[in-house]
Amino acid sequence: MTGRLADKVALITGAGSGIGRETTQLFCAEGASVVAVDINEESAVETVEIARGAGGDATAQKADVSSAIDCEKMVAAAESTYGRLNILFNNAGIMDPSDGDSVSTTEETWDLTMDVNAKGVFLGCKYGIPALQRAGGGSVINTASFVALMGAATPQVAYTASKGAVLAMTRELAVVHARENIRVNALCPGPLKTELLMKFLDTDEKKRRRLVHIPAGRFGEARDMAQAALYLASDESLYVTGTEFVVDGGITAAYVTPE
Repeated sequence: MTGRLADKVALITGAGSGIGRETTQLFCAEGASVVAVDINEESAVETVEIARGAGGDATAQKADVSSAIDCEKMVAAAESTYGRLNILFNNAGIMDPSDGDSVSTTEETWDLTMDVNAKGVFLGCKYGIPALQRAGGGSVINTASFVALMGAATPQVAYTASKGAVLAMTRELAVVHARENIRVNALCPGPLKTELLMKFLDTDEKKRRRLVHIPAGRFGEARDMAQAALYLASDESLYVTGTEFVVDGGITAAYVTPE
């Protein structure tokens, strides 16, 4: 198999839709074997069927990333199926529609969001990094967000805090594992035209409030993020670790640029 990820094995969480599904297709097209993980098994299977239909090598795995047992099993599945793990993409995440400011957000929404978005990355690394060590090194990509670097125009305190945790965790793990040939980077997407965000921005007013801040004039696409993840997964980024890889249509630059 040829391609930028030839002979590599990748595990992608949240692979049933959005960024995860697009990245699965792209990684397979670039020569990787992919374990496509999602809490919705049917969605994971559908992603795998698309990848296989295009000639890719992929396997579906059901897992709740907030469960230690499930995360241990998904990594074990990668090693038992393909013999090793080279790329870990901790991409699964949620954005609860009831997430708001600190006054209106419930404790239940906070706990659920942190369990999936922050604890899920921790558990992915807890079980995935030892697999990368056994393989002699590799790449960890954690999906954070531009809101980890700045506030969001539409209040979403639990989501923003969870992505801030992902960013801080990424920096520490990058330092800890740098001498082990393991690089750890945070992918920070801007607002994307995905089902996750469109459900959260459930009115035209909310969409306009977010869109007006993006210099590119459009929401990002899942494929934009997949292309960024491909770079971070490939050997082209061997000297890149501990970064905030921001792919946001210029929104963070617009916030910090003086008028």
